[in-house]
Amino acid sequence: MDQLSPSRPKAEEVTPPKAAPKADPLPPTPAAPTETSPKASWRSRLLMFGLPLALVAGGAGWWLTSGGSVSTDNAYVQMDKVSVAAEVGGRITEVAVRDGQQVAAGQLLFRIDGEPYALTVAQAAAAIDAAEVEVGNLSASANTSSVDIAAAREDVKFAEVNFGRQAALMEKGFTTKAAYDASRHAVAQAREHVRQAEAAAVEARTKLAAGPSSGINPQVEAARVQRSQAEVNLGRTTVRAPSAGRIAQSDRLQVGQMMVAGLPAVTLVDTGHPWVEANFKETDLADMRVGQRAEISFDAYPGLKVRGHVLTIGAGTGSEFSVLPAQNATGNWVKVTQRVPVRIAFDEKPSRDMIAGLSADVRVFTK
Repeated sequence: MDQLSPSRPKAEEVTPPKAAPKADPLPPTPAAPTETSPKASWRSRLLMFGLPLALVAGGAGWWLTSGGSVSTDNAYVQMDKVSVAAEVGGRITEVAVRDGQQVAAGQLLFRIDGEPYALTVAQAAAAIDAAEVEVGNLSASANTSSVDIAAAREDVKFAEVNFGRQAALMEKGFTTKAAYDASRHAVAQAREHVRQAEAAAVEARTKLAAGPSSGINPQVEAARVQRSQAEVNLGRTTVRAPSAGRIAQSDRLQVGQMMVAGLPAVTLVDTGHPWVEANFKETDLADMRVGQRAEISFDAYPGLKVRGHVLTIGAGTGSEFSVLPAQNATGNWVKVTQRVPVRIAFDEKPSRDMIAGLSADVRVFTK
């Protein structure tokens, strides 16, 4: 049966049918032309021309401003501070301010007991009255001296007449030597009384004389000066603010405390005129000039920037005005970059309250 059945081809001898040849690809159909959007064209032009121009402008700005400013963080807000002291001593009877209070010029700060000074004024007024009474006595004494002079002169005339009689009798021998000597002594004594009366009159007129500058008797003028001084001291028992500002260190003012004349009692900070003292390195001063604009920022107020300008450049470094200046002539000398205080004035009022001693950053534009 194997011989009669047709033989089958082997699997590995069967060849697959050939694939039909591929046709040539057709050329791509050209896309229909579309209109360019104006917005896309504007963007492309902006990127093409604007970006290079922006880069050029930024580079030019950086080149112009680089090296044109100096800055320091060694800067602090400064204000005028006045130590208010009593000009007279005494017990404090009233305190009208508290620490941190804003006061106006002339406002009452504290008051000292004025009763002792009022008594001094009364005593000075009494001294004026006494001086005027004394002047009246001197005037009366001057008038009396004039009368005494006239009386003494009359005595001289009488003594001279009597002496003439005694002299005539002495020549004729009708009088004694004792009577003659007594009459002569009476004449000399009368003349001496005249000189004493004239000297007393001169003294009285001298005491009554007015001062060449004031035209008032010196005793009366001295008494009036004493009263004026007493009134001034009485007025000084009321201590007022010399200027507007904020009160500081007022805890030293206590009712009943004894105040010593000249001892600082309270500090008044003039908050209306602050400035910044910036301590720049000496190597930063080459291009710095008075009047150059500045920019100030503060550690206490982030984001706050205030415009200012250079007001003054210090006349010496900080070490020159220290209590113990450096001795650079020694053998162990080390060179240290010095700092010079530069005062920066505000060109505008800050939006926040300034406090003396605040830390600040200052940039000065030197170009």
